[in-house]
Amino acid sequence: MYPKEENLSHYIKNAKKIEKINHQKKVRIAILSNFTITGLAESMRVKCHKINVDCSSYVSGYDQYNQEILNSESELYQFKPEITFLIIDSKNLFKENYDIFYTKSIKQRKEFVDKKLDELTNVVETFTKKSKSKIVISNLAIPSYSPLGILEIKDYGISQMILDFNEKLKTKLKDYNSIYIYDLFQFYYKFGEQNITDPQKIAIGDIKITFDYIPRLAEELLGYIKPYLGLNKKCIVLDLDNTLWGGIIGEDGFDGIKLGPTTSGNIFVEFQRWLLSLHNRGIILAINSKNNFDEAIKVIRDHKYMILKENHFASIRINWNDKIQNIKEIAKEINIGLDSIVFFDDDPRNCEIIKTALPEIMTINLPKDPSFYLPLIQSMNDFNTLKITNEDKKRGEIYHKQKQRVELKEKTDNLEKYLKKLETKVNIKNVDESTLSRISQLTMKTNQFNLTTKRYTEEKVRSMMNNSQMLIGGVQVEDKFGDSGITGTFIIKSENIEEWKIDTFLLSCRVIGREVEQAMMSCIVDKAKKEGVKRIIAEFISTKKNLPASNFLEKCGFENKGRHWVFDLSKEFKRPASISIDIK
Repeated sequence: MYPKEENLSHYIKNAKKIEKINHQKKVRIAILSNFTITGLAESMRVKCHKINVDCSSYVSGYDQYNQEILNSESELYQFKPEITFLIIDSKNLFKENYDIFYTKSIKQRKEFVDKKLDELTNVVETFTKKSKSKIVISNLAIPSYSPLGILEIKDYGISQMILDFNEKLKTKLKDYNSIYIYDLFQFYYKFGEQNITDPQKIAIGDIKITFDYIPRLAEELLGYIKPYLGLNKKCIVLDLDNTLWGGIIGEDGFDGIKLGPTTSGNIFVEFQRWLLSLHNRGIILAINSKNNFDEAIKVIRDHKYMILKENHFASIRINWNDKIQNIKEIAKEINIGLDSIVFFDDDPRNCEIIKTALPEIMTINLPKDPSFYLPLIQSMNDFNTLKITNEDKKRGEIYHKQKQRVELKEKTDNLEKYLKKLETKVNIKNVDESTLSRISQLTMKTNQFNLTTKRYTEEKVRSMMNNSQMLIGGVQVEDKFGDSGITGTFIIKSENIEEWKIDTFLLSCRVIGREVEQAMMSCIVDKAKKEGVKRIIAEFISTKKNLPASNFLEKCGFENKGRHWVFDLSKEFKRPASISIDIK
């Protein structure tokens, strides 16, 4: 089951009505194709508007992507897109050879595949050299027909040729940081070739994707825009009864709930398996359930078919308290914004309550039939990332350790004793190819402790990394409970021989309040003094979310000079006594 989608006329009509407002984010996209793809730009603009993004678009002429990319003065480059989508049809790419491959030898067919692959990848590589835009290129859809009929599978026919093309395309482009491959083949597989294509529209206007499915294609491509803008979700909060298992534990009992190798029980097992796979690649899981704690936690700890265990949840609220208060406490404990949360519940009343009270949260009212839970979450594009970092892979473990830190803090008399017991160590690392993805990710997502909230793509971080006047540091934090990974970064501009300017200074919310920020600043101060710098200039740009950073510069001894804050390096800077610092 896929979510209901509006028809194309809805998007074209509403795209004209969008007024210029102060959107939360902005993005510039370009759409290139070798077939007619009417309405995609309008659909994406309306979908972006719904998530508070101002989307400007450029659409190239019919099958003009080669000319647009090869001409440095083309309108494409003048538009300066941030994300470029190149959607390719296999028949138009292979042209007149498409239907006569079977008159060629297998060797000639393979040579043809390699030739077309080289032509396309050379164009894409040219684009990456001329533009700072990320490019998303589609692979090729495989037709469901063949002149060979049932013998197609025994020959090196069109299906195998396209499979080879797609595999070689992935292999050749996978190491490019600014190039992504959209699986158009899976799009056709998911919705059905006979639904997506219409022979009459192909004949009339080379419309390879019917108007009804253009909005669905737009929804899939939105899955690249959300992580690019840092709008992807970090945390899934789950109900328990009729969500992670069938039935109600308080009424059906431990042995009566539906969870295990039966038709009704296996549905929940498979749903949990998918949630576990999301957890393993960095999505935080939490529980918000009205239940008796002892009964519910026994299922999580002891049920032999329970896939998700206690250590998979960063926060657990199983009680009879208000679910609104519970979810606020979960956000506070994990230290994330409410807009980073997706809430799943089978009860429409609970969903409506959360939607009304906490509209920042994406609330998902689960279908009445649990067999549709898995297709629903699989269809969501809110958990995509443009790259999975080491910190992402370890995030579940990191947040489980965070619970231990919270417990230690609650048992300790005061903050000073707590910080000493943590035995925190801060490692300052210069940015390199192994860390720049994480540093870019932090700039795109970190809001609460962020002095300027400037956002930088990997390409921008790389260009700054190669600039001798820039200093970029990644901040790795460890303590007695484990490694939190790279959780902070700073970017310094060397304005002149006497002055440094802090362009970016941020810290992940999960390590705020442990004096890590002071340790970071002390490293900058020490480095500046060694370089003979006289003063450090900083700026605090206030937003709705970065209040925790508002008085940091004053606490560090910076003096307010109107728009800027200045630290005189003739003064001493007090290092936090509870933290050991290692500069690499």
